[in-house]
Amino acid sequence: MQTLKLVAVSAGLSAPSSTRLLADRLLQAARYRLAEQEYAVDVQVVELRDLAVDIAKNLVTGFPSEKLREAIDTVTGADGVIAVTPVFTASYSGLFKSFFDLIDPAALTGTPVLIGATGGTARHSLVLDHALRPLFAYLRALTVPTAVYAASEDWGSGGDEYTDGLPSRITRAGRELAEAVAARPSRTIDEDEVVPFERRLADLRLD
Repeated sequence: MQTLKLVAVSAGLSAPSSTRLLADRLLQAARYRLAEQEYAVDVQVVELRDLAVDIAKNLVTGFPSEKLREAIDTVTGADGVIAVTPVFTASYSGLFKSFFDLIDPAALTGTPVLIGATGGTARHSLVLDHALRPLFAYLRALTVPTAVYAASEDWGSGGDEYTDGLPSRITRAGRELAEAVAARPSRTIDEDEVVPFERRLADLRLD
C-alpha cells in the first residue's frame, strides 16, 4: 500500500492557537478522505514559532540549523501541504513569509497545497486571494480551489442559507486536497538532479 505524506505548516504564535487548530482540522479532513480511498497516510505538523530564531539566523547567515533544514525537507518532501497563517496587517505573518522565503522556488513545483488563515474579523478573508495564492503560485505549487479563512465568530458557527459554515468549508477543502494528492503521479528521485549551491554549502556546514 502506498503511503502518502501530508504536512501542515502552522504560523500561529500562541499555544494553543486558532491557527494550529485550523491546521489540525484541515489535516484531519484530508487524511480522512485519503483513508476512505484506502491510502496509508503519514501526517506531520511544522510549528514555525518553534523555528523563529533558526529562521532569523538563516536569513542573516545563509545557513540553516539542522532543525530548520529538517523542517524544510519535511515540507518539500510532502505529497500534500497545508499552510495556515494568522493575519497581520492585512497579510500573512512575517514568520510565515520568512519560512517560505527559505524554500527553493522550484522545490514545491506541482505539490498540492491547501491554504488557510485565521483572524479576528471576517473582513480580512481576502488575504487568501491577494497574498497567499500569489505566494504559492510563485513557488509553482498546485493550490486547491477552496481556501479556508476562520474568523473568531466562525468557530462553532454552522453558517446560514448564504454561507457555508467553517466545518463544511474544512471538509470541502480537505476533500479537494486529498483528491489532488491521490491524482498526483508518484515522484521518483532523479539521480542527475542538480543540487543548488546553497544547499551543498548548508549540507557541508551541518557536517
